Amino acid sequence: MLILLAATAACSSINSSVPSSQNLNETEVMARPTTSLDELDPFLPPTTTPSPLPIASPTATSSPTPTLHPMNVLALRQTPYPGSEIVIEDTLERGANYSRYYASYQSEGLKIYGLLTVPDGEAPPTGWPAIVFNHGYIPPDVYRTTERYIAYVDSLARSGYIVFRIDYRGHDNSEGEARGAYGDPGYTADVLNAVAALQGFPQADPGRIGMWGHSLGGYLTLRAMVIDPEIKAGVIWAGVVGSYPDLLYRWRRPGSAPPSPPIPSSARRWRNDWLERYGAPDENPDFWNGVSSNSYLAEISGPVQLHHGTADESVPLEFSETLYNQLEQAGKTSEYYVYEGDDHNLSQSFGVAMARTIDFFDQYLKGGD
Repeated sequence: MLILLAATAACSSINSSVPSSQNLNETEVMARPTTSLDELDPFLPPTTTPSPLPIASPTATSSPTPTLHPMNVLALRQTPYPGSEIVIEDTLERGANYSRYYASYQSEGLKIYGLLTVPDGEAPPTGWPAIVFNHGYIPPDVYRTTERYIAYVDSLARSGYIVFRIDYRGHDNSEGEARGAYGDPGYTADVLNAVAALQGFPQADPGRIGMWGHSLGGYLTLRAMVIDPEIKAGVIWAGVVGSYPDLLYRWRRPGSAPPSPPIPSSARRWRNDWLERYGAPDENPDFWNGVSSNSYLAEISGPVQLHHGTADESVPLEFSETLYNQLEQAGKTSEYYVYEGDDHNLSQSFGVAMARTIDFFDQYLKGGD
Protein backbone atom coordinates (compact mmCIF):
# COMPACT_ATOMS: atom_id res chain seq x y z
CA MET A 1 0.00 0.00 0.00
CA LEU A 2 1.33 3.45 -0.94
CA ILE A 3 0.55 6.17 1.60
CA LEU A 4 1.47 9.83 1.13
CA LEU A 5 0.97 12.45 3.81
CA ALA A 6 1.12 16.22 3.28
CA ALA A 7 0.62 18.87 5.95
CA THR A 8 -0.44 21.71 3.66
CA ALA A 9 -1.31 22.32 0.05
CA ALA A 10 -2.33 25.32 -2.03
CA CYS A 11 -3.92 25.44 -5.40
CA SER A 12 -5.30 28.38 -7.29
CA SER A 13 -8.85 28.29 -8.55
CA ILE A 14 -9.37 26.62 -11.89
CA ASN A 15 -11.26 29.67 -13.11
CA SER A 16 -12.67 32.87 -11.73
CA SER A 17 -16.01 31.24 -10.94
CA VAL A 18 -14.37 28.62 -8.71
CA PRO A 19 -14.06 29.24 -4.93
CA SER A 20 -10.59 30.08 -3.74
CA SER A 21 -8.34 27.28 -2.47
CA GLN A 22 -5.53 29.45 -1.05
CA ASN A 23 -3.84 28.57 2.25
CA LEU A 24 -5.29 25.09 2.58
CA ASN A 25 -4.55 22.85 5.54
CA GLU A 26 -5.04 19.39 4.20
CA THR A 27 -4.30 15.77 5.00
CA GLU A 28 -3.91 13.64 1.92
CA VAL A 29 -4.16 9.87 1.75
CA MET A 30 -3.72 7.96 -1.48
CA ALA A 31 -3.64 4.23 -2.00
CA ARG A 32 -3.42 1.70 -4.76
CA PRO A 33 -4.91 -1.80 -4.62
CA THR A 34 -3.76 -3.91 -1.71
CA THR A 35 -4.80 -7.13 -0.10
CA SER A 36 -4.08 -5.97 3.45
CA LEU A 37 -7.03 -5.79 5.84
CA ASP A 38 -7.77 -2.58 7.72
CA GLU A 39 -10.03 -2.50 10.74
CA LEU A 40 -13.59 -1.98 9.55
CA ASP A 41 -16.43 -0.28 11.38
CA PRO A 42 -18.27 -2.92 13.50
CA PHE A 43 -21.65 -1.56 12.35
CA LEU A 44 -20.93 -2.36 8.72
CA PRO A 45 -21.78 -5.64 6.97
CA PRO A 46 -18.92 -7.63 5.41
CA THR A 47 -17.82 -6.43 2.00
CA THR A 48 -18.44 -9.76 0.38
CA THR A 49 -21.40 -10.42 -1.88
CA PRO A 50 -24.42 -11.60 0.16
CA SER A 51 -25.02 -15.34 0.25
CA PRO A 52 -26.98 -16.51 -2.79
CA LEU A 53 -30.68 -16.86 -2.25
CA PRO A 54 -31.87 -20.49 -1.99
CA ILE A 55 -32.84 -22.10 -5.27
CA ALA A 56 -35.93 -24.24 -5.23
CA SER A 57 -35.29 -27.87 -6.09
CA PRO A 58 -37.38 -29.31 -8.93
CA THR A 59 -39.77 -31.29 -6.76
CA ALA A 60 -43.47 -31.04 -6.18
CA THR A 61 -42.92 -29.77 -2.64
CA SER A 62 -40.32 -27.10 -3.44
CA SER A 63 -40.89 -23.52 -2.32
CA PRO A 64 -40.78 -20.69 -4.87
CA THR A 65 -37.63 -18.58 -5.04
CA PRO A 66 -38.17 -15.44 -2.95
CA THR A 67 -38.82 -12.26 -4.89
CA LEU A 68 -36.00 -9.75 -4.51
CA HIS A 69 -36.78 -6.36 -3.02
CA PRO A 70 -36.75 -3.60 -5.71
CA MET A 71 -33.80 -1.95 -3.94
CA ASN A 72 -31.76 -5.16 -3.81
CA VAL A 73 -28.66 -4.74 -5.96
CA LEU A 74 -29.23 -8.10 -7.68
CA ALA A 75 -32.75 -7.01 -8.62
CA LEU A 76 -31.41 -3.73 -9.98
CA ARG A 77 -28.91 -5.64 -12.10
CA GLN A 78 -31.75 -7.62 -13.64
CA THR A 79 -33.61 -4.44 -14.60
CA PRO A 80 -33.07 -3.13 -18.15
CA TYR A 81 -31.79 0.44 -18.57
CA PRO A 82 -32.00 1.07 -22.32
CA GLY A 83 -31.77 4.84 -22.22
CA SER A 84 -32.87 6.62 -25.37
CA GLU A 85 -31.80 9.19 -27.90
CA ILE A 86 -30.63 12.42 -26.26
CA VAL A 87 -32.78 15.24 -27.61
CA ILE A 88 -31.42 18.80 -27.73
CA GLU A 89 -34.29 20.93 -26.44
CA ASP A 90 -32.50 24.30 -26.46
CA THR A 91 -29.06 25.80 -27.06
CA LEU A 92 -27.72 27.74 -24.08
CA GLU A 93 -24.97 30.31 -23.69
CA ARG A 94 -21.58 28.84 -24.59
CA GLY A 95 -18.87 27.97 -22.12
CA ALA A 96 -15.21 28.91 -22.53
CA ASN A 97 -14.38 26.06 -24.95
CA TYR A 98 -17.56 24.02 -25.08
CA SER A 99 -21.22 24.20 -26.08
CA ARG A 100 -24.07 24.02 -23.55
CA TYR A 101 -27.47 22.52 -24.22
CA TYR A 102 -30.75 21.90 -22.45
CA ALA A 103 -31.34 18.25 -23.31
CA SER A 104 -33.66 15.36 -22.49
CA TYR A 105 -33.82 11.57 -22.58
CA GLN A 106 -36.19 8.80 -21.48
CA SER A 107 -36.08 6.85 -18.21
CA GLU A 108 -38.79 4.28 -17.45
CA GLY A 109 -41.21 6.14 -19.70
CA LEU A 110 -40.45 9.51 -18.09
CA LYS A 111 -38.93 12.50 -19.87
CA ILE A 112 -35.83 13.50 -17.88
CA TYR A 113 -34.06 16.78 -18.56
CA GLY A 114 -30.49 17.83 -17.95
CA LEU A 115 -27.63 20.17 -18.78
CA LEU A 116 -25.38 18.77 -21.51
CA THR A 117 -21.97 20.14 -22.45
CA VAL A 118 -19.93 19.14 -25.53
CA PRO A 119 -16.28 20.18 -26.10
CA ASP A 120 -15.32 22.34 -29.07
CA GLY A 121 -13.12 21.01 -31.84
CA GLU A 122 -12.76 17.67 -33.55
CA ALA A 123 -13.67 14.71 -31.37
CA PRO A 124 -11.21 11.83 -30.90
CA PRO A 125 -11.73 8.94 -33.36
CA THR A 126 -13.88 7.02 -30.86
CA GLY A 127 -15.69 10.12 -29.53
CA TRP A 128 -15.30 12.29 -26.43
CA PRO A 129 -15.07 10.72 -22.98
CA ALA A 130 -18.27 11.51 -21.06
CA ILE A 131 -19.29 12.00 -17.43
CA VAL A 132 -22.72 11.56 -15.88
CA PHE A 133 -22.88 14.27 -13.20
CA ASN A 134 -25.01 13.36 -10.15
CA HIS A 135 -25.88 16.39 -8.02
CA GLY A 136 -26.52 16.30 -4.29
CA TYR A 137 -29.81 16.86 -2.51
CA ILE A 138 -31.59 20.05 -3.50
CA PRO A 139 -35.30 20.39 -2.66
CA PRO A 140 -37.00 19.27 -5.89
CA ASP A 141 -39.42 22.20 -5.87
CA VAL A 142 -36.56 24.75 -5.88
CA TYR A 143 -34.10 22.84 -8.09
CA ARG A 144 -33.31 24.42 -11.47
CA THR A 145 -31.31 22.85 -14.29
CA THR A 146 -28.98 25.78 -14.91
CA GLU A 147 -28.41 26.76 -11.27
CA ARG A 148 -25.83 25.49 -8.75
CA TYR A 149 -22.81 23.29 -9.46
CA ILE A 150 -21.88 25.78 -12.19
CA ALA A 151 -18.16 25.81 -11.38
CA TYR A 152 -18.08 22.02 -11.01
CA VAL A 153 -19.57 21.37 -14.45
CA ASP A 154 -17.46 24.13 -16.01
CA SER A 155 -14.21 22.63 -14.70
CA LEU A 156 -14.97 19.20 -16.13
CA ALA A 157 -16.32 20.57 -19.42
CA ARG A 158 -13.22 22.77 -19.95
CA SER A 159 -11.05 19.66 -19.58
CA GLY A 160 -12.34 17.87 -22.68
CA TYR A 161 -15.29 15.89 -21.36
CA ILE A 162 -18.91 15.68 -22.37
CA VAL A 163 -20.81 16.34 -19.13
CA PHE A 164 -24.45 15.37 -18.60
CA ARG A 165 -25.80 16.85 -15.38
CA ILE A 166 -29.18 15.20 -15.13
CA ASP A 167 -32.29 16.39 -13.30
CA TYR A 168 -33.65 13.38 -11.44
CA ARG A 169 -37.34 12.63 -11.85
CA GLY A 170 -39.56 15.23 -10.19
CA HIS A 171 -36.84 17.91 -10.36
CA ASP A 172 -37.55 21.11 -12.31
CA ASN A 173 -39.23 20.00 -15.56
CA SER A 174 -38.39 16.29 -15.34
CA GLU A 175 -41.47 14.11 -15.28
CA GLY A 176 -42.32 11.75 -12.43
CA GLU A 177 -42.38 11.97 -8.66
CA ALA A 178 -39.32 12.81 -6.55
CA ARG A 179 -39.36 9.99 -4.01
CA GLY A 180 -35.78 10.28 -2.79
CA ALA A 181 -32.81 8.03 -3.51
CA TYR A 182 -32.48 5.80 -0.46
CA GLY A 183 -35.84 4.03 -0.38
CA ASP A 184 -36.86 4.05 -4.04
CA PRO A 185 -34.99 2.90 -7.19
CA GLY A 186 -36.22 5.74 -9.41
CA TYR A 187 -33.21 8.06 -9.22
CA THR A 188 -30.88 5.08 -9.75
CA ALA A 189 -32.82 4.20 -12.90
CA ASP A 190 -32.49 7.80 -14.12
CA VAL A 191 -28.72 7.67 -13.63
CA LEU A 192 -28.29 4.32 -15.38
CA ASN A 193 -30.54 5.34 -18.27
CA ALA A 194 -28.39 8.46 -18.64
CA VAL A 195 -25.33 6.21 -19.03
CA ALA A 196 -27.08 4.25 -21.78
CA ALA A 197 -28.28 7.47 -23.44
CA LEU A 198 -24.72 8.85 -23.51
CA GLN A 199 -23.46 5.60 -25.02
CA GLY A 200 -25.77 6.25 -27.95
CA PHE A 201 -24.90 9.95 -28.28
CA PRO A 202 -22.99 10.39 -31.56
CA GLN A 203 -20.21 12.56 -30.15
CA ALA A 204 -19.56 10.41 -27.05
CA ASP A 205 -17.28 7.39 -26.77
CA PRO A 206 -19.54 4.57 -25.53
CA GLY A 207 -16.54 2.82 -24.01
CA ARG A 208 -15.45 5.82 -21.91
CA ILE A 209 -18.32 6.76 -19.63
CA GLY A 210 -17.50 7.91 -16.09
CA MET A 211 -19.50 9.29 -13.20
CA TRP A 212 -19.13 12.12 -10.66
CA GLY A 213 -21.33 12.48 -7.58
CA HIS A 214 -21.70 14.74 -4.55
CA SER A 215 -23.51 13.78 -1.34
CA LEU A 216 -26.72 12.00 -2.43
CA GLY A 217 -25.15 11.92 -5.89
CA GLY A 218 -22.24 10.00 -4.37
CA TYR A 219 -24.69 7.37 -3.16
CA LEU A 220 -26.04 7.10 -6.71
CA THR A 221 -22.53 6.92 -8.19
CA LEU A 222 -21.44 4.05 -5.94
CA ARG A 223 -24.72 2.25 -6.53
CA ALA A 224 -24.48 2.64 -10.31
CA MET A 225 -20.93 1.28 -10.31
CA VAL A 226 -21.93 -1.99 -8.64
CA ILE A 227 -24.87 -2.40 -11.05
CA ASP A 228 -23.50 -1.37 -14.46
CA PRO A 229 -20.08 -2.72 -15.54
CA GLU A 230 -19.88 -0.07 -18.30
CA ILE A 231 -18.99 2.79 -15.90
CA LYS A 232 -15.21 3.06 -16.18
CA ALA A 233 -14.37 5.36 -13.24
CA GLY A 234 -16.13 7.29 -10.48
CA VAL A 235 -15.35 10.31 -8.31
CA ILE A 236 -17.33 10.95 -5.13
CA TRP A 237 -17.28 14.12 -3.01
CA ALA A 238 -18.70 13.90 0.53
CA GLY A 239 -20.76 10.92 -0.50
CA VAL A 240 -23.54 9.12 1.33
CA VAL A 241 -21.58 5.91 0.80
CA GLY A 242 -22.23 4.05 4.05
CA SER A 243 -24.01 0.73 4.15
CA TYR A 244 -27.70 0.75 5.03
CA PRO A 245 -26.93 -0.13 8.68
CA ASP A 246 -24.72 2.98 8.68
CA LEU A 247 -27.51 5.07 7.20
CA LEU A 248 -29.79 3.80 9.94
CA TYR A 249 -27.54 4.19 12.96
CA ARG A 250 -24.52 6.36 12.18
CA TRP A 251 -25.67 9.21 9.95
CA ARG A 252 -26.36 11.65 12.79
CA ARG A 253 -23.45 11.99 15.18
CA PRO A 254 -24.13 13.19 18.74
CA GLY A 255 -24.21 16.99 18.82
CA SER A 256 -24.02 17.34 15.06
CA ALA A 257 -25.98 20.02 13.27
CA PRO A 258 -29.05 19.03 11.23
CA PRO A 259 -28.38 18.37 7.55
CA SER A 260 -28.50 21.49 5.40
CA PRO A 261 -30.84 21.71 3.62
CA PRO A 262 -33.05 19.44 5.75
CA ILE A 263 -34.37 16.33 4.03
CA PRO A 264 -38.17 16.07 4.06
CA SER A 265 -39.78 13.30 6.09
CA SER A 266 -41.25 11.70 2.96
CA ALA A 267 -37.72 10.90 1.72
CA ARG A 268 -36.83 9.34 5.10
CA ARG A 269 -39.91 7.14 5.44
CA TRP A 270 -38.08 4.06 4.20
CA ARG A 271 -36.31 3.71 7.56
CA ASN A 272 -39.39 3.00 9.63
CA ASP A 273 -41.12 1.09 6.85
CA TRP A 274 -38.20 -1.27 6.29
CA LEU A 275 -37.48 -1.80 9.98
CA GLU A 276 -41.11 -2.68 10.59
CA ARG A 277 -41.35 -4.99 7.59
CA TYR A 278 -37.93 -6.65 7.50
CA GLY A 279 -36.54 -6.24 11.02
CA ALA A 280 -33.27 -4.69 12.18
CA PRO A 281 -29.95 -5.50 10.44
CA ASP A 282 -28.93 -7.94 13.18
CA GLU A 283 -32.27 -9.72 12.79
CA ASN A 284 -32.28 -9.90 8.99
CA PRO A 285 -28.73 -9.36 7.67
CA ASP A 286 -29.50 -10.88 4.26
CA PHE A 287 -32.01 -8.14 3.49
CA TRP A 288 -29.79 -5.26 4.64
CA ASN A 289 -26.68 -6.68 2.93
CA GLY A 290 -28.70 -7.17 -0.24
CA VAL A 291 -29.71 -3.50 -0.51
CA SER A 292 -26.26 -2.14 0.45
CA SER A 293 -23.90 -1.28 -2.41
CA ASN A 294 -20.97 -1.90 -0.06
CA SER A 295 -21.73 -5.64 -0.13
CA TYR A 296 -20.87 -5.80 -3.83
CA LEU A 297 -17.54 -3.97 -4.00
CA ALA A 298 -15.77 -7.06 -5.34
CA GLU A 299 -17.69 -6.42 -8.56
CA ILE A 300 -17.38 -2.63 -8.79
CA SER A 301 -16.94 -1.48 -12.37
CA GLY A 302 -13.81 0.69 -12.08
CA PRO A 303 -11.47 2.84 -9.97
CA VAL A 304 -12.99 5.17 -7.36
CA GLN A 305 -11.69 8.47 -5.95
CA LEU A 306 -13.09 9.77 -2.66
CA HIS A 307 -12.97 13.31 -1.17
CA HIS A 308 -14.29 14.44 2.22
CA GLY A 309 -13.87 17.39 4.58
CA THR A 310 -13.38 16.88 8.32
CA ALA A 311 -15.87 19.67 9.17
CA ASP A 312 -18.69 18.18 7.09
CA GLU A 313 -21.87 18.53 9.18
CA SER A 314 -24.15 16.85 6.63
CA VAL A 315 -22.50 13.51 5.88
CA PRO A 316 -20.10 11.78 8.31
CA LEU A 317 -16.46 11.56 7.27
CA GLU A 318 -16.56 7.96 8.52
CA PHE A 319 -18.67 6.96 5.52
CA SER A 320 -15.81 7.73 3.11
CA GLU A 321 -13.16 6.30 5.45
CA THR A 322 -14.99 3.01 5.77
CA LEU A 323 -15.68 2.73 2.04
CA TYR A 324 -11.99 3.33 1.33
CA ASN A 325 -11.03 0.52 3.71
CA GLN A 326 -13.62 -1.75 2.12
CA LEU A 327 -12.28 -1.00 -1.37
CA GLU A 328 -8.79 -1.84 -0.15
CA GLN A 329 -10.02 -5.09 1.31
CA ALA A 330 -11.67 -5.93 -2.01
CA GLY A 331 -8.39 -5.20 -3.83
CA LYS A 332 -9.82 -2.33 -5.88
CA THR A 333 -8.05 0.76 -7.20
CA SER A 334 -9.01 3.73 -5.04
CA GLU A 335 -7.81 7.10 -3.82
CA TYR A 336 -8.97 8.93 -0.71
CA TYR A 337 -8.38 12.59 0.16
CA VAL A 338 -9.25 14.22 3.47
CA TYR A 339 -9.49 18.04 3.73
CA GLU A 340 -8.83 19.32 7.22
CA GLY A 341 -11.47 21.79 8.44
CA ASP A 342 -13.39 21.84 5.17
CA ASP A 343 -17.16 21.59 4.81
CA HIS A 344 -19.67 19.46 2.91
CA ASN A 345 -19.01 21.32 -0.38
CA LEU A 346 -15.21 21.44 0.03
CA SER A 347 -15.55 25.19 -0.48
CA GLN A 348 -12.10 25.97 0.95
CA SER A 349 -10.38 23.26 -1.09
CA PHE A 350 -12.38 23.36 -4.29
CA GLY A 351 -9.46 24.11 -6.59
CA VAL A 352 -7.18 21.32 -5.39
CA ALA A 353 -10.04 18.81 -5.12
CA MET A 354 -11.20 19.55 -8.65
CA ALA A 355 -7.66 19.36 -10.02
CA ARG A 356 -7.31 15.91 -8.46
CA THR A 357 -10.70 14.93 -9.87
CA ILE A 358 -9.66 15.90 -13.41
CA ASP A 359 -6.28 14.15 -13.06
CA PHE A 360 -8.10 10.99 -11.97
CA PHE A 361 -10.52 11.08 -14.89
CA ASP A 362 -7.65 11.85 -17.26
CA GLN A 363 -5.84 8.72 -16.06
CA TYR A 364 -8.69 6.24 -15.82
CA LEU A 365 -11.29 7.58 -18.28
CA LYS A 366 -9.63 9.75 -20.91
CA GLY A 367 -6.59 7.49 -21.25
CA GLY A 368 -4.29 8.27 -24.14
CA ASP A 369 -6.22 11.21 -25.61
